Amino acid sequence: MNKTVHKLRPSDYWRIGKHESWFTDMAANGLHLKKMGIHFAKFTKGTPEKMRYRIEVSPKKRITPEQTQMYAESGWDYITSYSFFHVFSSPEELDAPELHTDPAEQSYTLKELDKKLASNAFIVVIAMILIIGMLSAIWFLDGAPTFVMVKGVAIQQTILALFLGYSAFTSLQASISIRALRRNLIEGKPIDHHAPWKRHYRLHSTIAFLFTAGVGLSAIIPFVQLVKMETKTLPAASLDLPIVRLTYIEKNPAMVRVEPSYVSDNVDWGNRYTYEWSPLAPVQYETDEEGVVPGKMWKDGSGEYSPSIHTQFYQLSIPSLADNLIYDLIERYRYEDSKEDFVETEHPGLDLLIIRVEEERKEVFASKGKAVMYVRYFGYADINSIIENIVEKLD
Repeated sequence: MNKTVHKLRPSDYWRIGKHESWFTDMAANGLHLKKMGIHFAKFTKGTPEKMRYRIEVSPKKRITPEQTQMYAESGWDYITSYSFFHVFSSPEELDAPELHTDPAEQSYTLKELDKKLASNAFIVVIAMILIIGMLSAIWFLDGAPTFVMVKGVAIQQTILALFLGYSAFTSLQASISIRALRRNLIEGKPIDHHAPWKRHYRLHSTIAFLFTAGVGLSAIIPFVQLVKMETKTLPAASLDLPIVRLTYIEKNPAMVRVEPSYVSDNVDWGNRYTYEWSPLAPVQYETDEEGVVPGKMWKDGSGEYSPSIHTQFYQLSIPSLADNLIYDLIERYRYEDSKEDFVETEHPGLDLLIIRVEEERKEVFASKGKAVMYVRYFGYADINSIIENIVEKLD
């Protein structure tokens, strides 16, 4: 029983001469073509032979029995078909006449394919433009591309877009190549049946491997994120987490936790912590904490004094992303505030420190090494207390 061998195709399907040359070289090494797939060709291993291969193009995906019989009478045996391309072979010693002796006449066999590929290229390019537009909105609508990258919400979509972009490029290349081939045939230039294929084979193999690995890994990322993500109620007692606790800022033993205003899946979302993961930030925490001091009132008389704090922490895989992440966090959460309200200041324990102070509202953006923290606090505590807690946690 003959052994079956699968080989990655050397290049795109419209490279007719390169495919013919490849089939010939494979036969010389004892691998005889049996079937063509989208990306792979199937061969049977046998005795090395000197064979000639020719590819016939037809406007239909099936070739008629009458045509195969006519070619067989001329010494060409039908092997297989892929898309609009039909492969015939003949032993070299038979010296069978060419399927087409007039290049100009052969050009007419490419007319319908030329139109179809041009139409496909137009549709794919338009679709790619729409995909680029949607991705641009994800990455740049909030003006925070580093934040989007660190959160990992668009990594898979971007890799898939790159793959689709390469597909769009090959569709456009197919249309241009077939049109150029048809033009050459009209000018009387025949197809080069011994066109070199090895360089394209290596390039195509490398690109196929990179895209397969990239798309495969990108498909895993959302599942890993889903498995690792968890949200729990933040205990009143201290946790060994890189977050700033409200009790450490207020330092008021009379403060108590407010009654839960929203509970879902047994989580008090007013007092919760969420852990997330992404390739560029394998450790991410986001917390909310609320308290109330009975008997103490807000200065404007709006009710009992109820301070709150929100913390975001990121441990980055690439420390150089830290500054850009801080600026993106500012852009994302400043809302209607002016950029001038966020003031960069020096601190010996931090690489970058930016603060914003407005009456009860205080915001701190800080980084050290590969760690970034954002704290938003509502209350009367001094901002220096927040900064020192951040420094302690980042240490």
